[in-house]
Amino acid sequence: MTTPSKAGTALAELREDLSGEVFVPGDPGYDEARQVFNAMIDRRPAVIAQCASDADVATAVRFGRDLDLKIAVRGGGHSVAGQSLNDNGLVVDLRRMHEVTVHPAARAVRIQGGATMSHLDLATQPHGLATTGGRASTTGVGGFVLGGGTGWLDRAFGLAVDNLLGVELVTADGSTVTASAEENPELFWALHGGGGNFGIATSLTLRLHELPAFSMALLLYRPHLGPQVARVYRELIETAPPEAGGGVIYLTAPPEEFIPEHLVGEVLAGALVTYAGPAEQLTKLAQPLLALEHEVEILTDIPYPQMQCMLDDPPGMRNYWSAEYLTGLPDELIDVFCGRADSLPAPMVQHVLFPQGGAIASGPTEYPVPYRDAPWAVHPFAIWEDPADDERCRQWVKDVRADVRPWSTGAVYLNFTGDEGADRVVAGLGAENMRRLAEVKRAYDPDNVFRYNHNIAPA
Repeated sequence: MTTPSKAGTALAELREDLSGEVFVPGDPGYDEARQVFNAMIDRRPAVIAQCASDADVATAVRFGRDLDLKIAVRGGGHSVAGQSLNDNGLVVDLRRMHEVTVHPAARAVRIQGGATMSHLDLATQPHGLATTGGRASTTGVGGFVLGGGTGWLDRAFGLAVDNLLGVELVTADGSTVTASAEENPELFWALHGGGGNFGIATSLTLRLHELPAFSMALLLYRPHLGPQVARVYRELIETAPPEAGGGVIYLTAPPEEFIPEHLVGEVLAGALVTYAGPAEQLTKLAQPLLALEHEVEILTDIPYPQMQCMLDDPPGMRNYWSAEYLTGLPDELIDVFCGRADSLPAPMVQHVLFPQGGAIASGPTEYPVPYRDAPWAVHPFAIWEDPADDERCRQWVKDVRADVRPWSTGAVYLNFTGDEGADRVVAGLGAENMRRLAEVKRAYDPDNVFRYNHNIAPA
């Protein structure tokens, strides 16, 4: 058991040694430092170490180990389950480490572990380059990529983790390790989906792709047309080039300038078509959807970083999400999906179908990414403000999953899920991969120090 005098001395040394900042309960800034995007998460760490360098991260890890503190790692703080925080433990906070270095000639980018999608996208855009990022600019790059990484560009450029070239990690003993195809290849394999189980990613290197133009079409329809919209979208995307992405969505029309006043507050069906190319080409592609009677039409060229901001969650909201990956999208499933839209439990809840295929399906098969070959995914996405709605919104997400389970592949993208139990972790990594992953875990984190994640127990 750690004595108060030992803890106090260690804390004083941490404050002295860290080039970043240290917060404990009662410090000015502590409550702000412990806030994450999901307002359902209210945890009080004993220590928050806001690291500014790799050396800071190693120092913080050794501090936590010496005092036998639970250790959580915060990058973007976008874990819906709140895995970026703990109670009465240490949080290694990487947000000060957000430098992005673009190497245009090499088509590569190095990102520090606390960078968000906004940092990444704004750095690569001036070079006409991009890589697959999350669908929100506030998402942390590290957790997103190491968890697999799906976004608007995945059909064109593959999953984010398919573009991973290298990772620098601080491991559980405070040492630094580099993982790539050539260096520590078994660890590199495990990092393709295994998330933060093996260490703290202080930097990642990703492959970049040319993206000279980007465009999007958002069409909103009366909800009774939803099944027809989904069928038309299905036919369109299944014959579209991989540059096309997007999804089918039900949402409550927000009070935005592009929404006619008489529709605000009404549930609408929507089709979103994103395109890694100019709006002129997208217009031709989207004709079948444009031909349907619609209430709102936005079709425009848009800088990719700006598109990434369109679905940012407003701060201070409560969140609960999940997903099921699907064997296909038959008419019966479309009708079930659309039927559930009648019961959206709160104004900001979204009911979404994403297409896969393209470079996702044709990507490398050797990694623990078992949802790669699913052609579609359903993503019930509940956001609300009032704690009184907690149970209703969580149950709605669970009901959506139950609705589509007859068509589920059984696999899942773990970044879309909270804490749904050990079986879902296996579903997200593949039963056939678990022993190998557990052996890598044993090699790099035998004591399961890094367990605030979709956890892999050491073999």
